[in-house]
Amino acid sequence: MNGVVFCHSMATRYRFGDSTIPHFITYSVVQWADALSRPAYKDIIVQSLRYCIQEKGLVVYGYVIMSNHVHLIASTTSSIPLQDIMRDHKKFTSRTLSKAIDQPTESRRNWLLWLFRSAGEANSNNTQFQFWQQDNHPIELQDNAMLLQKLNYIHNNPVTAGIVYQPEHYVYSSAMDYAGVKDANRLPVVLIDF
Repeated sequence: MNGVVFCHSMATRYRFGDSTIPHFITYSVVQWADALSRPAYKDIIVQSLRYCIQEKGLVVYGYVIMSNHVHLIASTTSSIPLQDIMRDHKKFTSRTLSKAIDQPTESRRNWLLWLFRSAGEANSNNTQFQFWQQDNHPIELQDNAMLLQKLNYIHNNPVTAGIVYQPEHYVYSSAMDYAGVKDANRLPVVLIDF
């Protein structure tokens, strides 16, 4: 047809590959609602990830927790598949975050709980509510170039969002670790040596 090449792209669904290879993982709040704007809510995610590291063999190489989504670069050293660890983490944080939000001190309480109930009712996989969107969008990172690109993307999220001027100034990110800031209270990260 006159030298025109047609590319047929197949619809692809993100899937976890080899759990021992680092994956770029993104999970977000339903409707991208800013449900994680309070530090206490981000701390729940950190505590759950810390548990997964200590008890399930999760290895975190990089992360950022934003107001409506989380990015991770992670793998596992255990026999528990990475997708199972993520499923359990999201299930636990969904329940815990919903309980934390269901407090009279939360000014957005009624709206957020309504949003979670509405999303749950619209999804046959849930019984009462849905906090996280269904997918994790895992991408298996095959080489250092991919790892570095995703790590820079993760660390620059708060800069792009206009929250901080420098990635290492954002508390809920591994950028501090890569900048050499030590803090025993932070999520333990395995630094990638490029």
